[in-house]
Amino acid sequence: MKTYRADLHIHTLLSPCGDLSMTPANIVSEALRKKLDIIGITDHNSTRQAGLVGMLGAREGLFVLQGAEVSTREEVHCLVFFENSAELELFQEYLDDNIPAVMNDPLIFGDQVVIDEKEYIIYTEEKLLTNATNISIGELEKYVHARGGLFIPAHIDRVRTSIYSQLGFLPEDLNADALEVSKRSTPEKFSRIHPEIKAYPLITNSDSHYPESIGTVYNCLEMKELSFGEIKMALKGIDGRRIRKKC
Repeated sequence: MKTYRADLHIHTLLSPCGDLSMTPANIVSEALRKKLDIIGITDHNSTRQAGLVGMLGAREGLFVLQGAEVSTREEVHCLVFFENSAELELFQEYLDDNIPAVMNDPLIFGDQVVIDEKEYIIYTEEKLLTNATNISIGELEKYVHARGGLFIPAHIDRVRTSIYSQLGFLPEDLNADALEVSKRSTPEKFSRIHPEIKAYPLITNSDSHYPESIGTVYNCLEMKELSFGEIKMALKGIDGRRIRKKC
């Protein structure tokens, strides 16, 4: 087994809250500088910039989980990841069908652009990506797991856009691959307030919107190799794979 460093919550310049310096090339460069082995690309309600980050990361030996940070109908933020580009494209269609037609105002919310490898803008998202979708948290979980993906409620300790802030409780039948505690707290601290979260794997990520914050916190995953399946097994603690407290 080998231990890998993973920061699974990073926004690109496509997210309106993401700085324009969060280009795919800058993200990969900063992740490598911080000695990360795995990153997760999680733009708000969109997967459109994840593929380029994945391609650039693969060239440098950086494993990139590709997905999105989805805002559910209840305004609960959830990280979702898929193993391949075909599933990612299908999920993007699902998101497009379920994002309300509220237009973005870049002067208020920020730009929402997709760039190519030469950093030319190739697409501008007109709908405001930070809106809640029409997808409930239950519907989202079922969709993701039916297609072999990972489903992780995000920053559960936050006072807004978290499962606790929006629902007020952790559903007993929640089928989550892990729960994310923000870097403002720790799994140990938050589990003292909500001991029920101990039933789930607990992770902490940077939720980066600027290059310098990438890798400021990370998870240590003990696995045989870098692969989507191994990450799944590490989160679930299967066959010796696990989340370690320290790398």
